[in-house]
Amino acid sequence: MYFVCRWREESPFSKRVVTLPDATMLDWFRRGWGRANPQGWIESELGDDVYGLDSIFEEAGERHLPPPETLDDLRELLNAHLYVEGDDDGTFIRLGERALRVRTDDDEVDLAYYFVEEDAAVASPDRLAFLLHDTWPLPADAAAPGAVFDHGVPVRTVRIAPPGPEAVFSVRLGWGSHDADRTLDLAGAIAFPGLTLPDLAARLRAVDTPGTRRWPHDAQLLRALVAPDETNAGAALERYVRLSGYDPSPTSLDLASAHHAVHPEVVRLLTPQPSVGSLVRSDPHIVQVARYIDDFFGFDQWFLFDTRWAAAHPALARSLLRYAAHWDPYDGATAE
Repeated sequence: MYFVCRWREESPFSKRVVTLPDATMLDWFRRGWGRANPQGWIESELGDDVYGLDSIFEEAGERHLPPPETLDDLRELLNAHLYVEGDDDGTFIRLGERALRVRTDDDEVDLAYYFVEEDAAVASPDRLAFLLHDTWPLPADAAAPGAVFDHGVPVRTVRIAPPGPEAVFSVRLGWGSHDADRTLDLAGAIAFPGLTLPDLAARLRAVDTPGTRRWPHDAQLLRALVAPDETNAGAALERYVRLSGYDPSPTSLDLASAHHAVHPEVVRLLTPQPSVGSLVRSDPHIVQVARYIDDFFGFDQWFLFDTRWAAAHPALARSLLRYAAHWDPYDGATAE
C-alpha cells in the first residue's frame, strides 16, 4: 500500500510517497489504534508529520473507542473524529473501497493526503500514476511522429497554430495561483493544439495583443519568458526558476502587452542564478522544472510536454493533467 502527502514537502514534486507493508487501509489504521504516542508513530510510519492525521488516534484513546472492524466502521470513525479544516460540506474525507483521500489546510496552504492500496494503483494508472511517482525527473523518451494521445481530462485551450492532431500541454503547480483562490483548486492544464514542443516558442512569440488578453495567466507568463528568436521553450522555463517568491508572476507587468515590450521587463526581474536546489531538465518533447522557493514553501513545478511524449507515457501524462485539475484523483472523468 502507498501513502502520499501533497504539501510543502522538501522534494522536487512537493509530495511525499511512502510504501507501507499493510495490504489494506483498514490494516494500517488498526495497527495504529491504541498507540500511546500517535504523532510519533505516524512520523515513524509516514516519514514525517501529517497535519491532523493524529487526531483520530488521539480521539480513539481519549474516548476508548474500539478499533474498526470494517471499512464502514472506519468511514464512520473518520467522519466523526478525523480533524480537517475548511470542510464546510463534509466532502473532504473520501473513503472508497481501495483508497482514502483527505483534504485540509495548515493555515498557510491547502494540503491533501492519500492512502492507496496496490489494487487501486494497478486498476487506475490514468488517475494515480503521477500521484505515486516520486523519482525526479519524469522519463524523457517520446513516441514517433503520428502517435496518438487522447488526454480525457478537462484542459484550457489556447489556439496559436492551425488545427492538427498533436498538441503541447502546460502544467504549472504552485502555491500562488492567479486562477483560483485555493492552492488545491487549480484551474487545470493548458493545451496548445496543432503543435509539438519544438514549435512552441516561435508560435508564442508571434502572437501579439489583443488576443493574448484572453489567455490564462500561465500562458501569458510563458510567452513573456520566451526570448526573441528563441526556438527552445526550455530556455523560457530556465528563466522561470530565476523568478523569486512563492508567487513568481510579475503582477506589476501587463503580460499581454507586445512581446518586444514585455520580455525585457520580465528579464529585469530575474535573479542572477536559480535558487540553490532548483532543477531543470529540457528534452525535445518534455521540459520540466522544479523551482526551489525557500525552506518553508519548498518547490513548485512547471511541465511542458507534447503529444509524442504523452503517447509514450499515457498513464503518467493523463494522471499529471488530472493532478492539475482535481485534488482528488477520482474526481472528473469527462474531457472538454
